[in-house]
Amino acid sequence: MQRVILHSDMNNFYASVETVFDPSLRGRPIAVGGDPGRRHGIVLAKNGLAKRCGVKTGETLWQARQKCPDILFVPPHFDRYLDFSRRAKAIYASYTDQVEAFGLDECWLDVTDSRVFGTGEEIAQKIRARIREELKITASIGVSYNKVFAKLGSDMKKPDAVTAITPENYRAKVWPLPAADLLFVGRATSAGLQKYGIRTIGDIARTDAALLQSWFGKNGLTLWQFANGYEASPVRRLGEEAPIKSVGNSTTTPRDLVCEEDVKITLYTLAESVAARLREDGLLCSTVTLAVRDQSLKWFERQLRLPEPSCVSSAIALAALSLFRENVRPPYALRSLGVRASELSARGARQLSMLPEAIEAQKQERIETAIDSIRARFGHAAVQRGLMFGDRSLSELNPASDHAGFGRDPQAARPGTKAAV
Repeated sequence: MQRVILHSDMNNFYASVETVFDPSLRGRPIAVGGDPGRRHGIVLAKNGLAKRCGVKTGETLWQARQKCPDILFVPPHFDRYLDFSRRAKAIYASYTDQVEAFGLDECWLDVTDSRVFGTGEEIAQKIRARIREELKITASIGVSYNKVFAKLGSDMKKPDAVTAITPENYRAKVWPLPAADLLFVGRATSAGLQKYGIRTIGDIARTDAALLQSWFGKNGLTLWQFANGYEASPVRRLGEEAPIKSVGNSTTTPRDLVCEEDVKITLYTLAESVAARLREDGLLCSTVTLAVRDQSLKWFERQLRLPEPSCVSSAIALAALSLFRENVRPPYALRSLGVRASELSARGARQLSMLPEAIEAQKQERIETAIDSIRARFGHAAVQRGLMFGDRSLSELNPASDHAGFGRDPQAARPGTKAAV
């Protein structure tokens, strides 16, 4: 039996939710972002009017203002977005228990066995109408026989629309689209495809799979399967979680980082967050990735393998600092940093060692676990490194609650996690 997969994408989600709480925002270009006065001024989301002015997610608020002088900036309210996300999932759950989140605003649904509610398109129309009536926002829904094409369908018509992609029409609908529209084709892969003259999804589909694999490794084969409609991963059931493949944290700093001391404070703050979350999940990491964005918003990532798997903040911070020293030369003016731990393994599976460095690492791990308990009782600021007092404006981030972006599973190359290969 052919599967029936839906992908529901709530249009301009953050901005749409804000207009529900403040109807005066309707009909005006708005962007949801941080506090410009504290330099947490990046556009997290925008509505259609701001998008038509050229405003892009991830750019600074002052850049958005240059493109759209009338734009209104609204601070984010994540509690509202979480509530609306839960309410949307409750709607989806009335049609199927196979509901897999793709961020707060998007979900896949497998309605193959939900024929009592109608065809896939009929169910999609019912869901779209209920979201509009019950949540007062809109959604675009793609209907197809796999997750990749269902997502492409939800992207084709916005806002408030249903689009079906079938085995009969996918070549006409999907293949003319830019290669960058295919799930998990990020900037690097898109540039690589362009280098080989591959510009559309159809070009990917018609290229020899072995050739793509020779160029891009296993990701090349994955893209070939996606473009030809061979993607067959299941939609997880409600409550099922994907395995954690990475843990990370990033921050936009309240001022430019212009010296190594600034960088050290920020990296140690982020590393403490990452290490605490690894310990919370009973994990160790073998690889540390550093992300750097400068004043002009140019960015890069570099990674380093640790000598031994670890969940100790100092090991993670020193690896990130080493990467920084190798790849950044003064003078510099940095806007944001990110630290990510990957190649994860279970703490319980670690082989015990009596080597002095291993004993010291285990000692540090016990110390940081004790600090976790103190902070859980008395707050994050109850125990801090002396380094953090060098500049309180940089160290005031509470990584346990303020972490955003560069987070868990940012690069897991499969439907179910937001990523780009």
